[in-house]
Amino acid sequence: QVQLVESGGGLVQAGGSLRLSCAASGRTFSNYAMGWFRQAPGKERDFVAAIGSSSGGSTYYADSVKGRFTISRDNAKNTVYLQMNSLKPEDTAVYYCTAAPNTVVAVTTPTVWGQGTQVTVSS
Repeated sequence: QVQLVESGGGLVQAGGSLRLSCAASGRTFSNYAMGWFRQAPGKERDFVAAIGSSSGGSTYYADSVKGRFTISRDNAKNTVYLQMNSLKPEDTAVYYCTAAPNTVVAVTTPTVWGQGTQVTVSS
């Protein structure tokens, strides 16, 4: 199966922006719907965003990030991105890249997870 490695996390002030990247290796990247989940301290992992398998595929977002976050993918580079704008302190979490056989699974119970990258938003 595909292996996932996230990068791009860090510390940013409220109102700032970050772009997370997730590089995939292994089996054919373009076969997978991709997504992002996040886990804040003491909380469960929550869905953030997902995108269908094709470049320019359908996208899905949690209500809490709609209009602020954008998911995209580049199948030629085996990479998925999460552009995060207008960041808020409540966006602070470990962000995980995920892969799934389709978008229904990508939004609910992804089958492959990366190791996570920390995003901290200061007020």
